[in-house]
Amino acid sequence: MNRLHVIIPAGGVGSRLWPLSRKDRPKFLLDLRMSGKSLLQETIDRLAPIAASFTIVTGRAHEQAVRAQIPQGLDVTVLVEPQGRDSMPAIGLAAYVIRQRFGDEAPIASFAADHAITHPQVLLDCVERALEVAQKGYVVTIGLKPLTPSTAYGYIAPGEPFEKDSPEKGSIVRSFVEKPDEETAKHYCEQGYLWNAGMFIMTAGTLARALTRFHPDMDTHLSVIGSQWESEGFAKTLSEEWPALTKIAIDHAIAEPLASEGGVAVVPATDMGWTDVGDFDALAQISLEGQALRIDSSGSFVRSLTGQKIVLVGAPNMAVIATEDAILVVDRNRAQDVKHVVDHLTQSGEEELL
Repeated sequence: MNRLHVIIPAGGVGSRLWPLSRKDRPKFLLDLRMSGKSLLQETIDRLAPIAASFTIVTGRAHEQAVRAQIPQGLDVTVLVEPQGRDSMPAIGLAAYVIRQRFGDEAPIASFAADHAITHPQVLLDCVERALEVAQKGYVVTIGLKPLTPSTAYGYIAPGEPFEKDSPEKGSIVRSFVEKPDEETAKHYCEQGYLWNAGMFIMTAGTLARALTRFHPDMDTHLSVIGSQWESEGFAKTLSEEWPALTKIAIDHAIAEPLASEGGVAVVPATDMGWTDVGDFDALAQISLEGQALRIDSSGSFVRSLTGQKIVLVGAPNMAVIATEDAILVVDRNRAQDVKHVVDHLTQSGEEELL
């Protein structure tokens, strides 16, 4: 295909993966799965067969590390956002630059830099189907069939399929819903809801028209920035216009309001092997690990960057992470709470550990 313009927002610090993920080496730059490649490199590799270009949006602190991880032979643009403004400005910046380069009808798709997918061909097949729907003017997302009633993800409520005998070709989205409690998650799964993995496919013009309607100020500023692409004044214009952009996620900015009008579609995926590598419980499910001795410690995950032998006795379902300057021990059922460690270190002024 090679006609899709891929956008990869690469930001955040991955606080739930401390002490592996730090502010100067966030999770998307790390080989967390011990595959020999970072999560960012894996993202580029899996999408390269269908990509005409890549546009990566990252922060100034990570620009050089991102550039160092880009493989040769691809059309890759790295855009540096002056400050983090959440996903809509980051994706919008890339989209308006792509629009300037390739026009309104350029198909664009946004994929996170820190997700893992073990069956990439399933993703590519879904994107192919999503592109067909996107050409009709929809914003399209890929919804994942839930493996469990998870409380860690938002959900998508799909409507009737476009083609009754071919539900894989997609359907209108009835609504997006936030992360639920356990009982609500069970109800969603019973009702056929899908996980929201934050993958969006559309044309550059569709995105611009949505912003013109729902956030006209953002459209104005991004249009000014995009118009200066490849000019000597681009960096200056970006720094001047960027602070005026609203800090908002793409879901809230355009996906949810468009869905209420029937303007968003979802293509379902069943067996992509997708994981949002958001905490150590998720990482334990998809990663290889170093040597460790476990005695009566089933379900425990160990990762050591120090070369030390780690031995667990009577410590089931734990995650043990050892780096040169910190050791974390956490019950995998409380993996999401690791973010509170980062909050505590910030409040106590222990910047050297962040």
